[in-house]
Amino acid sequence: MSYNEIGTYNYSGALTNDTIHSIITYNIGYLSGMTNNLPIEKPYSLFDQNLNKVIYELKKSEADIVCFQEIDFDSKRSFHIDQQRELAKLGYPFFGKNINWDKKYVPFPYYPFSMHFGKILSGQSVLSKFPIIEQERIELKRNPNNPFYYDSFYLDRLAQVTKVKIEGRTVVLINVHLEAFDPSTRKEQFRQIKNLYLRYAAKLPTILLGDFNSDINYEDAGINILLEMPRMGCASFDPENFENTYNSESPSERLDYIFYNEEFITEVEAKVLAEFETASDHLPLLMKFKFKNQLYASIRQQPNP
Repeated sequence: MSYNEIGTYNYSGALTNDTIHSIITYNIGYLSGMTNNLPIEKPYSLFDQNLNKVIYELKKSEADIVCFQEIDFDSKRSFHIDQQRELAKLGYPFFGKNINWDKKYVPFPYYPFSMHFGKILSGQSVLSKFPIIEQERIELKRNPNNPFYYDSFYLDRLAQVTKVKIEGRTVVLINVHLEAFDPSTRKEQFRQIKNLYLRYAAKLPTILLGDFNSDINYEDAGINILLEMPRMGCASFDPENFENTYNSESPSERLDYIFYNEEFITEVEAKVLAEFETASDHLPLLMKFKFKNQLYASIRQQPNP
């Protein structure tokens, strides 16, 4: 089985605008809503209801690209439904798939046993109305202090680097899901993705997005490594007044972000999509954008004489 795959579906979707494009990041929480990781029964009806809610809201958004974290491809906990394929039916013919959790049995939540996740095949996904031409799966640093029995069930934290062709330009998408529990490991992962972003951002339109598991109000917050970078935009984010994305029932933290290089990309509109309600424990974030003049962008990058 390939843990890094790009491909196509026989589902066609219309683009609504030739020059203004839209992208969503969404930790979909495998469609478990506010029950994510809780040791309580999760009936099929819950997943079906949440899937229908996401389909309804995504259709309204008319987003050109959707980047998911915590999406299930074939897991017991979500009734073995390929959530990527179901959502692609909205009209996303191109997909990029990264698997970060492939286990025959996961004994979590720990008790009662009947609530165990069991078989897991899960990861990150990009659904696109634009052709996906290339993709790389990059594993981020693990917590070196994890005990061996925990590490054997650990999900890989990834940077999914997907290249998409828009208006004849190659656009780099870096879809991430960072460490949730250990701040020092998360800080190392922030340094990794900063360097990864810089590898592309000087030459190509680059969007770094996902679930960063870091709120600006955390002590020594890792997200500041990105927020302090020059010429790096952050969609729908003012440090003095911003919308939160977690938890979706009563949002009190901003964990999900869309960053972009201002030399190439102009943010037209951005917002947290509260209308998705509790289909996941996170709320998605939407950015509409357009490209800056390529010549102007290249001039900005030339060294001063």
